[in-house]
Amino acid sequence: MDSKKGNDFDLSPELLDEIQANIEEIIKSFPIAECNKIDVIKKINFMYSHTKYMSVTDPLTGLYNRRHFESTIEREFLRAQRYKSDLSIAILDVDLFKKINDTFGHLCGDYVLREIAYLTMQNFRKTDMVFRYGGEEFIIILTETSIEKALIPIERLRKSIEEYPFYYDGNDLKITVSIGVEGFNENISAPDEMIDNADKALYLAKAQGRNQIITSSSL
Repeated sequence: MDSKKGNDFDLSPELLDEIQANIEEIIKSFPIAECNKIDVIKKINFMYSHTKYMSVTDPLTGLYNRRHFESTIEREFLRAQRYKSDLSIAILDVDLFKKINDTFGHLCGDYVLREIAYLTMQNFRKTDMVFRYGGEEFIIILTETSIEKALIPIERLRKSIEEYPFYYDGNDLKITVSIGVEGFNENISAPDEMIDNADKALYLAKAQGRNQIITSSSL
């Protein structure tokens, strides 16, 4: 399992917000016609929106990236902690991904990751958030969802990947994933604990034969 970060954009969204606000104030002070100021600000806002999108998005899959996950899980964990609400996370890892790359090439590996990203988005609610965590790992945050209820769409996703007709350069591919799941509870004091527990469950799923879901309660 590869936990390396993807090609995250170098500037944080918070810094981009500060830069954009400062630029607007500078332009408003220019000794030029008001209509020209508005035109320049519109163009800068467009470029800013695109840059900010790049800062939170994985370029290969179009999913949110690891940086955005780290800020999002912190926020959602604090919300669950404060309001005693449900929260679940799932870490998904593509089985034998190195073998796919070694056998069919990295472009094939990229194809598999894009298709899995698509299937993942199709199997979850708009209120759930999907991230490419790094390499062949994905993370799903399921807000307002207990671990028991989270298992329903997670199993649906596992099965849909197992049954999906992956096909690349004349080759039919059999792709499966292993998934570790953790839910928020009062014994967990930080989001890193949730991530660590889900990761340990994922390792257990791999050790027990892959293509399955393991929850933290099995540890």
